Amino acid sequence: MSALDSDFNLSKLEKVISGPGKVASLGQELERRGLQRAVVVTGKTLGASRLLEKVIGAAGSRCVSVFKGAKQHVPRSTVDQLQAEIERVSADSLVSFGGSSPIDTCKVASHKFLDRKELIHLAIPTTLSAGEYTYSGGVTDEKTLVKSAATDPRLQPKTVINDPELTLETPEWLWVATGMRALDHAIETIYAVRHQVISDTLASKAISLLVEHLPASIKTTGAIQLEHRGYCQFAAWFSIYGSMNTRFGLSHLLGHQIGPRWNVAHGITSCITLPHVMRFMADIAPERFGPIAEGFHVAFDPRNPKQGALACTQKTADFIAQFDVANSLGKAHVPQNEVEQIVPAVMHEIKERAVMDKPVTEAEVLGLLRAAY
Repeated sequence: MSALDSDFNLSKLEKVISGPGKVASLGQELERRGLQRAVVVTGKTLGASRLLEKVIGAAGSRCVSVFKGAKQHVPRSTVDQLQAEIERVSADSLVSFGGSSPIDTCKVASHKFLDRKELIHLAIPTTLSAGEYTYSGGVTDEKTLVKSAATDPRLQPKTVINDPELTLETPEWLWVATGMRALDHAIETIYAVRHQVISDTLASKAISLLVEHLPASIKTTGAIQLEHRGYCQFAAWFSIYGSMNTRFGLSHLLGHQIGPRWNVAHGITSCITLPHVMRFMADIAPERFGPIAEGFHVAFDPRNPKQGALACTQKTADFIAQFDVANSLGKAHVPQNEVEQIVPAVMHEIKERAVMDKPVTEAEVLGLLRAAY
């Protein structure tokens, strides 16, 4: 497919506010929209943090409840609990504070109410997973440990507030791992079947920003660190901006099932799966790796694209390896004799999402999982 032969659908995201101290604008955003009954949604760790007081204080009297039950991989039971709280306080809006867990919890919980009302969602992210820029939220069935998605354009947060000061308490491993999630978004957006020039350009810039600023964002302090973290937040935004048009690939589909099955954070699943899937894609669509090479400053000859694609793959593996994060299923403590259990669920997603250029076999999926071990 030609990158120029495509349509691009914009989301319902209306405003992105960026900069140190910008959490203070939350109250103005609620007031501007006429919102009076906001529920702040976060998880246990941030729920016990002094940073939560900044968010609640910024919301002022418009905050009528604080929900601290968001959990990794968004168990269905936590969604049910938030839905009950929304009903109890007659909420008109949700303010997610944290990473993809509270953000997706808000989206999935809101899905129930779409026939009656559209809950306005304002997101204040503290990681780089970038779920605040999509209108799809994942939820895990606690009995089967299979993850599915609630998707509707109306679930898109209307405002995102990127305040790097609020990321300083994010654990270093989580900040780095979600940065790798953003890298995964960018790379899989670029070599996607539906890729096109807008998504290619932004995703390539996301790669270059992560390469330049993610290492520095954990090695520096003070105002310089805030600057690097702010650029990382821009990278997260750019990495996923076109994803609802392009969709992602096998690295994401593997991560969807690895994460909830063995309680592996999705940023870590990207560290594990991305280089192996890139190597697989270098055989299928090496010509699409040009913008990836540009982001990594790797030489790329369109006349011999596979060589450049493999160079990008190695660059990605090396970039991941410099950080103290698990980059194999073994290091993530996934039982080796269980990896084949997720193959059927991955195959179902491959068929349902139609993200591959050619049919993919169960043997190929299992081969990727074994290579990642």
